[in-house]
Amino acid sequence: MSDHVKPSGGIPVLFEDNHLLGITKPVNVPTQEDASGDPDLLTLLKQDLKERYNKPGNVYLGLVHRLDRPVGGAMIFAKTSKAASRLSETVRGRHFRKIYAAVVHGKLPAQQGTLKHTLLKDARTNTVTAVPKGTPGAKDAVLDYRVIGQTDRYSLVHIELHTGRSHQIRVQMKEAGCPLFGDQKYGAGVNKPGQQIALWSAIAAFPHPVTKEEITLRSLPPREFPWAEWPSSVYEEAFKG
Repeated sequence: MSDHVKPSGGIPVLFEDNHLLGITKPVNVPTQEDASGDPDLLTLLKQDLKERYNKPGNVYLGLVHRLDRPVGGAMIFAKTSKAASRLSETVRGRHFRKIYAAVVHGKLPAQQGTLKHTLLKDARTNTVTAVPKGTPGAKDAVLDYRVIGQTDRYSLVHIELHTGRSHQIRVQMKEAGCPLFGDQKYGAGVNKPGQQIALWSAIAAFPHPVTKEEITLRSLPPREFPWAEWPSSVYEEAFKG
């Protein structure tokens, strides 16, 4: 289930059946409608399903997880409300694997490890801060990381999320002293305006909500800077699914 099947209105399809639609999210497209008014992924995919299957009326497509606007990669949507409900339970029960590729500035304190922080979101500014444990409204954030490539300036990191907090990887990497390449919000001091954030949803894996078969969506980052600092074989080996 790892390779692009066909374009869905220009968006690559990774998996599709009667219950699910798995795609590669393009960078800089909001997952759902936001204040910008820019075309959003949910609306684009609904329109494509309506046209491809010649459906009258409204098309159902359920959002079960999100990617930040500047982030691209593997993403799953539910085509029925039953599938959406079951997938949401899978996410809540932490049976939904989310693995990312990231390029960060500098070198992490160890080649692999676990990062644990308590994060607090300010909805007014849409920013997230690491705060002391016990801070009202804050939530625990946990991820595992493994460095899979290095240059003099950057590290290529395999990241598996164990919690799904807003901006989690971006904030936790910053707290580790290694902000993401291109992250204007949490790495403004080391990044230049206009750079694309180097964070990519490489693998999304979960039991199918109806058949219970293990579904693995895989999407590798584009072959452009800074991703192209490492050969394709590094990604193929690290993100097998």
